[in-house]
Amino acid sequence: MKISYNWLKDYINTTETPERIAEILTSIGLEVEAMERTGGIPGNLSGVVVGHVLECVQHPDADRLRVTKVDVGAGEALQIVCGAPNVAEGQKVAVATIGTTLHFSNGESVKMKRQKLRGVESMGMICAEDELGIGASHDGIMVLDPSVKVGTPVNEVIKIDSGDIIFEIGLTPNRIDAASHFGVARDLAAALNAGTQLPPVSAFKEGAGQGITVKVDNTLACPRYSGITIKGIKVQPSPEWLQKRLSAIGLRPINNVVDITNFILHEIGQPLHAFDVAKIDGGQIVVRTCDEGTLFTTLDGVERKLNANDLMICSASRPLCIAGVFGGLDAGVTETTTDVFLESAYFNPVWVRKTARRHGLNTDASFRYERGADPEITLYALKRAALMIRELAGGTITGSVQDVYPQPVAPAEVELNYKSMSRLIGKEIPARELQTILQSLDFNIINTTAEGLRVSVPTYRVDVTRECDVVEEVLRIYGYNAVDIPERVLSSVNSRRKPDKEKLQNTISDYLTDNGFYEMMNNSLTKSDYYQLTPSFPPDNEVKILNPLSSDLNAMRRTLIFGGLEVVSHNINRQYNDLKLYEFGNVYFYTPDKADKGLAAYSEAPRLALFVTGAAVQPSWNAKAEATNFFYLKGYVEKIMERFGVDLYSLPTDNAPSDCFAEGMSWLLNGKPLAVIGTVAKKLRAAFGIKQEVYVAEIAWDMLIKAQQQHKVLYKELPKFPEVRRDLALVLNEQVTFSQLRDIAFKVEKHLLKQVGLFDVYRGDKLPAGKKQYALSFILQDEEKTFTDQHIDRIMQQLLAAFDKETGAALR
Repeated sequence: MKISYNWLKDYINTTETPERIAEILTSIGLEVEAMERTGGIPGNLSGVVVGHVLECVQHPDADRLRVTKVDVGAGEALQIVCGAPNVAEGQKVAVATIGTTLHFSNGESVKMKRQKLRGVESMGMICAEDELGIGASHDGIMVLDPSVKVGTPVNEVIKIDSGDIIFEIGLTPNRIDAASHFGVARDLAAALNAGTQLPPVSAFKEGAGQGITVKVDNTLACPRYSGITIKGIKVQPSPEWLQKRLSAIGLRPINNVVDITNFILHEIGQPLHAFDVAKIDGGQIVVRTCDEGTLFTTLDGVERKLNANDLMICSASRPLCIAGVFGGLDAGVTETTTDVFLESAYFNPVWVRKTARRHGLNTDASFRYERGADPEITLYALKRAALMIRELAGGTITGSVQDVYPQPVAPAEVELNYKSMSRLIGKEIPARELQTILQSLDFNIINTTAEGLRVSVPTYRVDVTRECDVVEEVLRIYGYNAVDIPERVLSSVNSRRKPDKEKLQNTISDYLTDNGFYEMMNNSLTKSDYYQLTPSFPPDNEVKILNPLSSDLNAMRRTLIFGGLEVVSHNINRQYNDLKLYEFGNVYFYTPDKADKGLAAYSEAPRLALFVTGAAVQPSWNAKAEATNFFYLKGYVEKIMERFGVDLYSLPTDNAPSDCFAEGMSWLLNGKPLAVIGTVAKKLRAAFGIKQEVYVAEIAWDMLIKAQQQHKVLYKELPKFPEVRRDLALVLNEQVTFSQLRDIAFKVEKHLLKQVGLFDVYRGDKLPAGKKQYALSFILQDEEKTFTDQHIDRIMQQLLAAFDKETGAALR
């Protein structure tokens, strides 16, 4: 949210610098994230002073130059060469002294220095308007009033635009009361123990004649609706001061009437809407809902189908505006408008939020109404706007103020206990000081006792309903830094449940990051259309969003793969082709069968996803480029599983979903997929605009943690006897897998066989059809004695016999 420093000072009398105000606002909960200077003249004409031309003679070598002697109040007169045709003896002029930087109107900047012009030394510059940056004229130098004192800074003589400071405030969702300049001034005044002032509206008087009347059919959705009619206005551009106010905070001026409504919105936080009276048939505003499917065209030219629960501002026969959200195309103020009806209302936040989400709209008005506007400010805002319109657009107020408010909103009341407040704050604040702070925040003290007090909360503070909320308000103003650090801190030691999920996640994160992976975080909301590309994700399991922000965020994700591919595509499109990424995140499911049985149908589960693409090794003088591949990623998956004590080779496998992967596999644990890995299918890559191969693995993190609980870490003495390696080259049928051979080997020798590896695969015309060759390595170790050759040979013969019996393998 943007707040103008100059605008802010209209409501609070303070001499604090913008930098100090930024510090104070941040300390009281309105964090200033950035400050930006706009407008004005850079440098504020520092170094430019009033000079008196004592002498003016022709330059000896230039017809268009004059040599002057100018008194600038600094002792000896300065010699300045000037080319202006109007320079003359006796004038008071603006002189830029040596060292001054001038910022010309054309954007050029020049620093004054001692120099020679056609052989004559010049000690500064006598300036024209455009050289000072305050105008466009370059016809001659700027001649000042003869009465001004020599040596006076020119910025004290000439009225110049000093510019403005714009605060960018990171407004938290609960502080909608501060979403305006007066709202910020109100908080600032409490911190500075100063007063605030709003422009008076006592000059407002109801007029004669008949204006537009108001009827509210749905008082639940619209608890208060106020309005007034103004006739005989002239729609034209706003005056310069109003345009500057709006432009400073990033708003585009439109016309005087619309600009006034925007001005009031950002002045006091109350949204207003102006209707062209000529478009209100029947002479009456009706606040109601419309039939389901009613067509309505909004200001942006989009035709929308209304929901039966969309609150509308209507005339006698047709809708004119989506209440609290967006105006209609045919009812707004135009250049031909002569009569307007001003709306100032309080709408139910829930109704506004649901309507805005249904139509994918987010406006300044809906932003405030959704979070809770002030029902007690509608009349002030209406009168303030009416007076401004009468001043800037002419016209007369017609008829009486329409104010439908059947059930006034009562301010919340909170009981406060001094001891309880001291316990929450960590310090005892004197009762008198507490009361002073509360009153500075517009809390009304209903009654006081020795133990505490009862206060009513201002209606604009919709977030304050409990004692702890009031304590937070007191602390904001009292100052968190003013609470003393206690000499001792009382705390309890909480033991973490095992396994420590956070620690395990950090361990794997550190491992992946240390190996060149970058962590990413994607939105849990995703595009439902992605799952139409992959039938392996049944549509019945989708968790749909009822009021999505957009069609790109209309479902909860059921896999981390699509979000990761978005990130891969984004980086590749920016020439980052070599990527190693990982993400921890939850996936979400809906189970219809559980819903039918009355059980909890919605569930979520944590996942870990890995993505690699491009080069695994960058080329250098001593190494060739090496591309990533399926087995490169599989190695990381194996290491992660190994860290959790899971032996992938002992798990059954299955094919990966073919609609996601061109080729791949999954490991099963208790019949459920523990991890899936594969090469992303070409069709899926094309949907994300990715041309190069991408390899993905997704691990069921919750299952992996449960598996880790079964793993026990044992410590034992390092073996004293060496390992022995033996290799076998086996000719096998194509259907035989390495996993089968490995399982057979460990069945034959459970104690002495430590490791089985596959280090070569051969297929070719030297082998019979349907055959392949595996080269296997076997690591053997006896921890009690040294192996003998006879013992090793006996084990290898047993292995060969088992391979032959169970798979038909033959030694080559």
